[in-house]
Amino acid sequence: MSTTELAGRLDETVSAIRYQTDFTPRIGVVLGSGLGGFGERLRNVVKIPYETLPHMPVPTVPGNAGSFYLGFVDDVPVICMEGRVHMYEGYPAWQVVHGARVMARLGANAVLVTNAAGALERSCTLGSMVVIVDHLDFMAHEPIGSLGLDSVSPFPDMRTTYDPTLRDELHAAARVETSLSARISPQNAVTIELDEGIYAALRDPTCETPAQVRMLAAAGAKVMGSSTVPEVTALRQLGVRVAALSYVAYHAAGVAASMLEDETTSRLGSALLHRLVRAWIVRAART
Repeated sequence: MSTTELAGRLDETVSAIRYQTDFTPRIGVVLGSGLGGFGERLRNVVKIPYETLPHMPVPTVPGNAGSFYLGFVDDVPVICMEGRVHMYEGYPAWQVVHGARVMARLGANAVLVTNAAGALERSCTLGSMVVIVDHLDFMAHEPIGSLGLDSVSPFPDMRTTYDPTLRDELHAAARVETSLSARISPQNAVTIELDEGIYAALRDPTCETPAQVRMLAAAGAKVMGSSTVPEVTALRQLGVRVAALSYVAYHAAGVAASMLEDETTSRLGSALLHRLVRAWIVRAART
């Protein structure tokens, strides 16, 4: 895919959205597998299914809905991607990052990327959340391509990929939501605890072997998955500030006896994630 073709396809997708709304978001959110529902809660929301947009890839994996939602959290204009495509579905890298580039082109200057991940440490309990501080890219994918813009470097600066201020706001939002929960309902208070760690990105979606898990843990990773890194790279290429959060959906092979999470854990985790994301958006918009 040439630079001219990439830029042209992005322009066509953005134009199709602009034909439906002149909404300009400040904050973007990518919700990963099984973590949907947040977009519907935006105020004055406009829903745009991917399938109605030119060049926008449509997810084939269950749990990935496939729509943009544009609306408000308090007074903050937000664009939300519910559902994403993966390289293991057969999509090339430029299509995997297309939605992230659309958010940036529409105006989002800070984006929170979330994913459902496997834990490489026993201390990571099911339903817990890990703030990503760095990543290891084992996806062996082709380049995401350059948009040929004078203002954009073809070599994104990845030395501080995950914005420290946006990470701090995730922790601050977790503390505030925990405090509010204790005040509102002391007997049923819920604590949002955030860990930090490195995310390992692999192209293959299969649950990894114990040997692979030991290798990733030895390399310093705490969680693993098959998304996030291409999108983060594309956003950094465009100068967008990024934070990322992993929801622990299962323990990797050999780490613990548990397999994929049960439905109760999933629903509770999604509810907590939605509260955290909402609080983070308000705080991130002030930075």
